[in-house]
Amino acid sequence: MVTTLKARTGAATGSGASARGLRVLAMFLGVFLIFEGLGKLAWLGDSNLLSQQLQGWLKGAPPGSRWYLETFAIPGVPMFARLVVLGELLAGVALLVGFWTRLAAALAFLMVLNFHFASGRIFQYAFLTNGYGLPVLGGLLALAVGGARLPWSVRD
Repeated sequence: MVTTLKARTGAATGSGASARGLRVLAMFLGVFLIFEGLGKLAWLGDSNLLSQQLQGWLKGAPPGSRWYLETFAIPGVPMFARLVVLGELLAGVALLVGFWTRLAAALAFLMVLNFHFASGRIFQYAFLTNGYGLPVLGGLLALAVGGARLPWSVRD
């Protein structure tokens, strides 16, 4: 009983092997998001780059994605071109250093989910085998749920 209580307490305070594993996951996903954001830096100066990508997705989009793109994403391109880049970079840095990990992971989860929904990929079989799909979403969701008080973190 004492061993079980210690193991649970250790994991709950971020000192167990599970917590260290989540911390490593956060660091890897942080690096991934930083490089995704760096790849989109040009969007800060030219929102037409995002607009062209969304227009390309619109051509083969399923009905739900088409509605989303036409109603929300494409009209908001000037704002989203900046928010996506900043969001990926800031969430990536936050995950990398362990600053508000749960919040950063939840926001990154919503950004990645938004990307897959808008592109229509979430409705395709290939989404299930794509490394940008379930592994990234699953990792971010795991951090959003259990990423509090992880070791080697700046602040949680």
